[in-house]
Amino acid sequence: MLFKRLGATGVQIPEIGLGTWQYHAGAEPLRKGLDEGALFIDTAESYGTESVVGEAIAGRRDSIFLATKVSPGHFRRADVLAAADRSLMQLRTSYIDLYQLHEPNDRIPVAETLGAMEELVDAGKVRFIGVSNFSVAQLERARAAMRKHLIVSNQVRFNLIDRTINGGLLSYCQQSHVTVLAYSPLGRRFQNIIDCDPRGVLVDLARKSGRTPAQLALNWCLCREGVVGIPKGNSIEHVVENCRASDWRLSAEQLRELDESILFHRRGKFEMFLRRQLPPAVKRAMKNLTCLAPRGLRRRFN
Repeated sequence: MLFKRLGATGVQIPEIGLGTWQYHAGAEPLRKGLDEGALFIDTAESYGTESVVGEAIAGRRDSIFLATKVSPGHFRRADVLAAADRSLMQLRTSYIDLYQLHEPNDRIPVAETLGAMEELVDAGKVRFIGVSNFSVAQLERARAAMRKHLIVSNQVRFNLIDRTINGGLLSYCQQSHVTVLAYSPLGRRFQNIIDCDPRGVLVDLARKSGRTPAQLALNWCLCREGVVGIPKGNSIEHVVENCRASDWRLSAEQLRELDESILFHRRGKFEMFLRRQLPPAVKRAMKNLTCLAPRGLRRRFN
């Protein structure tokens, strides 16, 4: 497993971590991922997976880089402190390596929220502070609000078919030494990426290279400076496959072919606003309907 530096810190973290959004496979696949070198697990209080993560890391906490998130409804100072204590209890640990704001909440001053996060660092309950789903402008405001510590990461969606962060946000993070933690690096479903590969390039490159299509798609993300992937695997087989997307790199020619052949989009401000405002039940219904649509239509909604 290759490692990358976390922000402007001297800490090195695995370039592939273990994501746990919509994870339901128990502790064993996570333990297998740790055995494969993915000593970085990401969870959140809203995922409902902190307890299984705590079970998975039992007995080996000191070797794990552990990340979780506080939900935007808990961004008031007292709520941040209470949420951190609940997460510590669920995770069965005395400290969190990376505590992240799950998404922006413009109704609460970011200085208040980050001030509470800095209190947690000073108390030894948190080592590093990160954010998630922040735009360039939101990240700039957050960084300006810090008084003692740094924002070391921004967790955002990034994959072959969703390149929204390319250019603006990715460049800003790279120049500012803010590590990008790429969630859904294999798409919300890997079939979504296959749907956007009309020429079958991924399958062809996988056959020629002896890798799997998913490993190529994940390595495509890792080829970017300062980007760490946190794919989810709900089985031991998928976790192992994901972990083995590290320790090698696509060639320049393979990168060019994927860049040019895979259909992709960049989400605009209105689409991103709409996604944030829709209730979870509506999002799930739309996702289920999209899965039933013909391939050509599925591409438009990936």
